[in-house]
Amino acid sequence: MHISQQQLLTQLAALNTLPRPLLGQVVSLPNHAIGTPHRHPWAQLSYALKGVVTVNTQDGQFVAPPTRAVLIPPGIEHGVHCPPATVIRSLYISAEQLTWQHCQVLEIDPLLRELIVAFSLFPVEYDQHGSEGRLVAVLLDRLAQAKVSDLMLPWPQDPRLSELCHYLAQHADCRLPLSHFSTQLQISEKTLSRAFKQDTGLSFRHWRQRSRLLAALPLLEAGERVTDVALACGYDSLSAFIAAFKSLLGRSPGDYLNV
Repeated sequence: MHISQQQLLTQLAALNTLPRPLLGQVVSLPNHAIGTPHRHPWAQLSYALKGVVTVNTQDGQFVAPPTRAVLIPPGIEHGVHCPPATVIRSLYISAEQLTWQHCQVLEIDPLLRELIVAFSLFPVEYDQHGSEGRLVAVLLDRLAQAKVSDLMLPWPQDPRLSELCHYLAQHADCRLPLSHFSTQLQISEKTLSRAFKQDTGLSFRHWRQRSRLLAALPLLEAGERVTDVALACGYDSLSAFIAAFKSLLGRSPGDYLNV
């Protein structure tokens, strides 16, 4: 049965406290994507066994294929988006269990993945003092040790740059040069480049490259050919796309698909 965003938000608002330090059973609320901006007093690990999860906050866009997950600290306003065929196994985590202050994309190794899958089959009020509680302790310990990944786009605070960045994030195939945008904004390329670096921590070239690669992940997960994905994401050269992809994700697109 389809559940509307408003129904999900209503259910979320009614969840005053978590029944256990960890919530994330197959049929529970964390396993629905809520795109409407919202916040809650516990942390959320937004994870997909299949497909790609995208989390948007005021500070950035965080993208997680099945080898990654997005950790959202308590109180951070966010919206979660994913394609229809995505299989979500996300977790709600009591605030006292984690110390992160900012959203992060975390690497999910095979063991952590299996722990999340196993936990999703536990009852909501699992036995905290038996084998289920011990598995939860290991899961949280492994999560605390997970490596941070760069699969995020920082949003600039400057309204002019923000509009530009949101445009580029929505048009991965855009090949217009920096000079085009500096002319539009009536500033020099040097000024725009400096402002970009100061506001996002990345150069215009690196920000745009990361934006294109993050846009490629849902296309690859959907089974599109690597060549078609490269073209759709603004790359004229397949070899350039493969090299950039490997630099960000640590493996080629072909290897990524075979994981």
